[in-house]
Amino acid sequence: MKEFELKYGCNPNQKPAKIFMKDGSELPIEVLNGRPGYINFLDAFNSWQLVKELKEALGLPAATSFKHVSPTSAAIGLPLDNALKRACFVEDIEGLDESPLACAYVRARGTDRLCSFGDWVALSDVCDVTTAKLIAREVSDGIIAPGYEPEALEILKGKRKGAYNIVKIDPEYCPAPIENKDVFGITFEQGRNEFKIGEHLLLNVPTENKELPEHAKRDLIVALITLKYTQSNSVCYATNGQAIGVGAGQQSRVHCTRLAGDKANTWLMRQNPKVLDLPFLPTMGRPERDNVIDGYINGNEEDVCADGIWQNYFTTRPEPLTDEERSAWLGGFNEISLASDAFFPFPDNVKRAHASGVHYIAQPGGSIRDDLVIEECNKRGIAMAFTGMRLFHH
Repeated sequence: MKEFELKYGCNPNQKPAKIFMKDGSELPIEVLNGRPGYINFLDAFNSWQLVKELKEALGLPAATSFKHVSPTSAAIGLPLDNALKRACFVEDIEGLDESPLACAYVRARGTDRLCSFGDWVALSDVCDVTTAKLIAREVSDGIIAPGYEPEALEILKGKRKGAYNIVKIDPEYCPAPIENKDVFGITFEQGRNEFKIGEHLLLNVPTENKELPEHAKRDLIVALITLKYTQSNSVCYATNGQAIGVGAGQQSRVHCTRLAGDKANTWLMRQNPKVLDLPFLPTMGRPERDNVIDGYINGNEEDVCADGIWQNYFTTRPEPLTDEERSAWLGGFNEISLASDAFFPFPDNVKRAHASGVHYIAQPGGSIRDDLVIEECNKRGIAMAFTGMRLFHH
């Protein structure tokens, strides 16, 4: 297949639309089911690069959940404890512990379930049956992977009344070193960002605390690779092999840090016993349950515990979370890692990160206020590495 005709571009009025290889060669993909659109393919090709690089860097299967050309989360296939299984609604899945790929998917899809609604999935490895069963019960637009077990492919083909988008990519495909794109009829050209992320970026630690344990290095690498494929400006919080808060596309860096920190806090609060034990009505669907959990934790559009409202969601009225309970629970997490795609211009980013349990930071450095940022880290006992490499992505 040398080209694939799309229904339309970013919007229905943008026609004609297609994907193709400029040199006339074969596309490195097969569309096994459905008809992916323009944005689907943008998500597919960016997300595939992310999981491929995570697998290469850390040696474990990787998964990511993408929406509008940025990851909601990304993760490697570490085992899940019981609280995590409950928080992600997967305690009923047989064989989960035997599939690192499925564990990676659960982590990636379960982190920010509101943003992952209608996502694009990328897997670093051949999709197995366990992972396919998990994907099958979520609202999702499509998937890209290097292959699919026959039974897994049949399971996925049953999604969206048979219209689920399934793409197979050649894992050996290597793009040209120079890339182009057109904006307003003008062609931009640049070298591909093939910079390799690994532990070598974490050697320059200018803070008084220079301890970066192995788990912190792993999580900082997860965060940095996630940022490499996130719309800038961007900041990523990570722990236990997964991105737990991604702040993407903000003009102000501290707004990235706040947004990502709020998402990280929500993820951590989802594992609180009061949240895990919410008495949902048996008729509640998964997306509705996610919205209610977010409202319970963050008090968004409505008070889900208020009289006359809780009856729509619960069998009995749950006790609201108090500020003291939130502070106590979140205070129990102090081994969080954070990475930034560009330098911190002010120490306010460190203050906000520390409020969400961040103890390890990786950022390029190079600000005229680096001394103030380092001083703020020293006050809070944070170990911070200067990577020397910016990771803007647009």
